[in-house]
Amino acid sequence: MSTAIYILAVSVLLGGLYAIVAKKNVVKIIIGLLAIDYAANLILVLVGYRKNGTAPILAEGQSPAELAKTAVDPLPQAMVLTSIVIGLGLTALLVALALRIYERYGTFDTNRIRRLRG
Repeated sequence: MSTAIYILAVSVLLGGLYAIVAKKNVVKIIIGLLAIDYAANLILVLVGYRKNGTAPILAEGQSPAELAKTAVDPLPQAMVLTSIVIGLGLTALLVALALRIYERYGTFDTNRIRRLRG
């Protein structure tokens, strides 16, 4: 597989990291966390990818050794499914927290929130 897709996934990951570290808006920080989540899922799927791979289901009369040569790895796929569910819960929590911050302070700017300390 081309390395361009790996470079794209790592660049999305680094873009999310930049948003977390450099941005002062709570919404932009949440979007950065989501970008890191999506990039990690993409990297996990790419690790388990095999060109012309088949489903990891053992057919009748097929030996496990034959299947291992052609089948994709199901473990990264299962990890990504779990990660998607965890990411959804995390997103809901972060959005609820951002809404409470806005209700309390009237802003999403972390510098103003630190100054108000109300």
